[in-house]
Amino acid sequence: MPEVPTEVYPVQRRSRRAKIARPLRVRPSDPKDEHFEDLPVSVNASKEGIYFTSRRSTYYMGMRVFVTFPFSSPHDPMNCEYVAEVVRVEELPHSKFGVAVKPEDVHELQQQ
Repeated sequence: MPEVPTEVYPVQRRSRRAKIARPLRVRPSDPKDEHFEDLPVSVNASKEGIYFTSRRSTYYMGMRVFVTFPFSSPHDPMNCEYVAEVVRVEELPHSKFGVAVKPEDVHELQQQ
């Protein structure tokens, strides 16, 4: 059964989203946030951002994070980490959260 968000957000997309399941690494970039390393799998991605699900409840709108997408291993020289902002957090069934992030410099994601 697909996960359905509990809240409805207006569609603000400028480009099409592709359903793509790729691992990514997310960590907070602001020292005031408790450190964590989340290794979710993307649900979809576009030129402007990535949407993924996580069991972490610590994401919040406006949170700045480091994102590596796609992520294979900490020692892979092809990894490219960039700074992104959490632009949406949705509560999903089964104690999960849908999180949308947008790179601060959209050109960084477009080059991936």
